[in-house]
Amino acid sequence: MSNNTIIFGDSYSTFEKFVPDGYAVYYSEKGRPETDVTNVYHTWWHQVIAEANLNLVLNNSWSGSTICYTGYNNTDCSKSSSFIYRLHMVIEQGFFDKNNIDTVFVFGGTNDSWADAPLGTMKYENWEHDDLYFVLPAISYFLKTLKDKLPKAHIYCLINTELKPEISAEMKKACQIYGITEISFDTIDKKCGHPTIKGMQDIKNAVLNVLRKN
Repeated sequence: MSNNTIIFGDSYSTFEKFVPDGYAVYYSEKGRPETDVTNVYHTWWHQVIAEANLNLVLNNSWSGSTICYTGYNNTDCSKSSSFIYRLHMVIEQGFFDKNNIDTVFVFGGTNDSWADAPLGTMKYENWEHDDLYFVLPAISYFLKTLKDKLPKAHIYCLINTELKPEISAEMKKACQIYGITEISFDTIDKKCGHPTIKGMQDIKNAVLNVLRKN
């Protein structure tokens, strides 16, 4: 019985030709001067999929993307790269109606932290459109919307190291409120803020440790 899986991520979860057309990628076979990750087999998610025997239906990851509607340099991402917009598109396109999803990995918040997007205040219901330009209410809105759409799926929220403390705390609290499994990391080996091959293994090991307990 296949365990259908979807990923919502940013650069950490990209690899060229393994995300939807038009999505920005960070990792590719061409490599970059600042990373040794040059094969999809190096990525945390490919290793998790293989070792946990999951069936990856969609890797919805966009390099540089924020969860909230505010991107770098205060750009409006409400109709482009933001996690929330991409989730809305997947829902509107009927993806969840056509695919029975068992497992979801959410790995975001890094660019919300780096871009200095406005934090706002925590909010767990009755969001307005303008609330979603702020990081904290956007995190809870995204996770709640995902949970409402996939009430029976196992949803895992991966929380990066070195985030703004308010963002880490909000992710953990939202996970508790909505019954989502938090995955935090002791360490992730990085270069220029991005996982190396060793860092990808750090992520993979932490994820598998939690999956095995569930």
